[in-house]
Amino acid sequence: MAITAYPFDSQAVTETQFSYLFRELSSGVAASSDSPAFRVSAAGTSMAVTVQPGFALVRGHAVLSTAVETVTIPAADTATRTDAVVLRLDPTANTITLAVLKGVPGSSSPALTQTDSGIYELRLAWVTVPGNTTSITASNVTEGRQFTRGYVGSWWNSTRPTSPRLGDLGFNRSTSAWEFWNGSAWANLAPSVSWPSVTDKPAAFPPAAHTHSWSQISDAPSTIAPSAHKHAWSDITSTPSAYPPSSHSHEWSSITSKPSTFPPSTHYHGQYLESGDTIAWANGSKQPHARAVSGSGTYYAVWVRGDGGFCRNTSSIKFKENVRDFVMDPADVLALKPRVYDRKAQLDEDGTAQEGVKGEVGLIAEEVAVHLPWIVNYLDGEIDGLRYDLLGVALLPVVQDQEARIKALEERLSALEGQVSGA
Repeated sequence: MAITAYPFDSQAVTETQFSYLFRELSSGVAASSDSPAFRVSAAGTSMAVTVQPGFALVRGHAVLSTAVETVTIPAADTATRTDAVVLRLDPTANTITLAVLKGVPGSSSPALTQTDSGIYELRLAWVTVPGNTTSITASNVTEGRQFTRGYVGSWWNSTRPTSPRLGDLGFNRSTSAWEFWNGSAWANLAPSVSWPSVTDKPAAFPPAAHTHSWSQISDAPSTIAPSAHKHAWSDITSTPSAYPPSSHSHEWSSITSKPSTFPPSTHYHGQYLESGDTIAWANGSKQPHARAVSGSGTYYAVWVRGDGGFCRNTSSIKFKENVRDFVMDPADVLALKPRVYDRKAQLDEDGTAQEGVKGEVGLIAEEVAVHLPWIVNYLDGEIDGLRYDLLGVALLPVVQDQEARIKALEERLSALEGQVSGA
């Protein structure tokens, strides 16, 4: 038969069967948690701890100690470790004894062995063993006892448990209330509390952070005019990255920290130059309107430097060295496309926008850079303009190539005419 029941009269009951029966009562010290039963302590005079008398259940087996026991802690290591004092059940030896589980230095406390049919260990305390120590003090011992299950029941005042343990809980049918044993008396688990009996009340109760839906607010006004207030800059979201000023003016006297001198910034001039002027771009000169520039006069082709100054465009061999042939593909010149375009508006000195030239014919520097990068000018690392004066140089290989082609065609034509006339 697969079903066994016990104990009954005239029936042999084994240790294993009794163990299965009583282990349902749970392993632990059979006492109140404020009892000294099996409590571990140390005097700080040696590497030993003491264990008080008590009664306990260990996986269905009972153990009774009637005197204080002394247990020796293994010698300290160089690093701190944590040991455990346990009650160890050994069913094979039919014993329950006090034992010390030595921990590993620098690691957590040792694990308990808790098998269902062999060794079973019930922890009583943790013991911290400092490195190189020679004694265990009370501060090195940490409570680790477990207790058998507490009592939970129901009763009337006249039938309360006569020897309650700390934490015993029950429903008192005389008072219709849950109560527990606090170590000295039965206390109401959920007593009625009057406001005057509450101690250490704060004088005021600031509300915790919370929200309300608009529908929960009564007597809300139809419009809410903002009162005068301020916001920290960090509270404002979606601020623009820049703030262009609106049109306004300032009195000169209201401007503080003015510099003593004002070096001119890059700017433009009108059509004519006056004595001593420099310009950022070659906008022209009034001199050619009154003087001829043909012949061997003192006029020169000029370059304009990036700082607005002028210099002569020289071509004499005396200014040059390392002269060599420059090979260029005529197709690069033929790939250039003349364009007609409008100049963008520019601002005058007073800030007034001046319309640019309309219908101007020329080349686009970015397009020229693809084929003839050596005639492109750069400013501040960006394509800026063209050396139109070098376009004539660029055209020479085209003309020379076409001249060679024309001569070759003329020679072939003459040869063909000779063949026709001789036929």
